[in-house]
Amino acid sequence: MRAYEDCLSATSSQDAPWYVVPADDKEGARLIVSKILLDTFKALKMTYPKSNAKRRRELLAIRKELARK
Repeated sequence: MRAYEDCLSATSSQDAPWYVVPADDKEGARLIVSKILLDTFKALKMTYPKSNAKRRRELLAIRKELARK
């Protein structure tokens, strides 16, 4: 057990943490993993990229080209 703990401690970091999830309760394990994923996504604070008039024109031209095919 000590080697297991040492391995997790040595390889887990703030940017790439390890999580120990009990495997004897599949439903509970899935809920725990779902919560970890949701919290991680929320912490990313993602937004849509900003666009300008020139880029919008380029995207419209690409859309028209794709629609023709």
